[in-house]
Amino acid sequence: MENTYFIDGAHLTPEALRKKHRLENDPSFRTDPMEYLPNMERISSDVCEKVLTQMYVYDESYYTERDVRAALEHETCTIEDFQALLSPAAEPFLEEMAQRARAETGKHFGNTVYLFTPLYIANYCENYCVYCGFNCYNDIQRKKLSMEQIEREMQVIADSGMEEILLLTGESRAKSDVAYIGEACKLARKYFRMVGLEIYPVNTKEYRYLHECGADYVTVFQETYDIKTYEKLHLLGHKRVWPYRFDAQERAILGGMRGVAFSALLGLSDFRRDALASALHVYYLQRKYPQVEMSLSCPRLRPIVHNETIRSLDVHEKQLCQAICAYRIFLPFVGITVSSRESAAFRDGIIKIAATKVSAGVSTGVGDHESKYAGKENNDDPGGEQFAIDDSRSFEKMYRDISGEGLQPVLNDYLYV
Repeated sequence: MENTYFIDGAHLTPEALRKKHRLENDPSFRTDPMEYLPNMERISSDVCEKVLTQMYVYDESYYTERDVRAALEHETCTIEDFQALLSPAAEPFLEEMAQRARAETGKHFGNTVYLFTPLYIANYCENYCVYCGFNCYNDIQRKKLSMEQIEREMQVIADSGMEEILLLTGESRAKSDVAYIGEACKLARKYFRMVGLEIYPVNTKEYRYLHECGADYVTVFQETYDIKTYEKLHLLGHKRVWPYRFDAQERAILGGMRGVAFSALLGLSDFRRDALASALHVYYLQRKYPQVEMSLSCPRLRPIVHNETIRSLDVHEKQLCQAICAYRIFLPFVGITVSSRESAAFRDGIIKIAATKVSAGVSTGVGDHESKYAGKENNDDPGGEQFAIDDSRSFEKMYRDISGEGLQPVLNDYLYV
């Protein structure tokens, strides 16, 4: 990728505009989303085939009220039961699903809710994903934090009491290489007991290196499991390669990561099929690697800069609640994270039913925790944000609100010895 296509507060060059137009209007100009690029590791795994087979044969109209009742009565939720609970036939049973989900959550997680905060350390990106604020054609303020700046941000976050951090970058190896991310992990280990990564997918050896630098777990959004839709939304860059992204969690496991997290961005495609595929991705890997901690996130598409023409498929709060409750019933041991993309009211409600982890003190910009949350003047322009959040509560406010609901906020449950 030539530097021309990194947008840093400047307008696109004529060459870039021509390429963007052709990518958008000429499918033959785009690369095959199933074709690996040089240096992308291939692993031997049957998980992808199992997930896609189930997803593409799923017919939501097949299930009836009788199927949903049977699913709720079964002590163990099968794949067939889960498909019924995701179907429109289950919508009238949302209260019963919530009661079952709440019972499963209490059985396996008690009344605990885990807290973490994300820290964006760079927002340069080489991908053209039409729905994302970081995409390489968006005219936003690009920024990459130095190690000194990263440490200042971490000090601010740690001083608030937070013990778990999620480090994020845009998807640019050129601007945020693995060595840079590794150094950030080493700094994070000084301040936090749990360090997560949400970066571009890498090879097994690179995940092993990042784990040795201090990373505990890896989160990868598949965005949508529907390959045809994925191809239309990811027009350029390494992210366009669908199977390499799908196998990222398994490579992270092979690289020694203690935990992996999964997600589809609900609203990009048929949310029921994406929810089914996300859960099955966890289900099959959980059986293959039972020693690994696994979790699901449940984000919906949010507004970004310059995407007024992007219209997500509506996923209403009741439908999101249905999907989360179905996740909990099907995968009772799996953590469920609910993003700050959702409203405070929704998050406060769902943590009493099925969710076990929430973010707090969130900023999706680069390098503004010090100014936003510590009240210190920052003369540098913060990097542009990836998306708009809905729940902007601070860590302290979130902690109080969770406690006020009779739940137990947990900052860390893992000790290195």
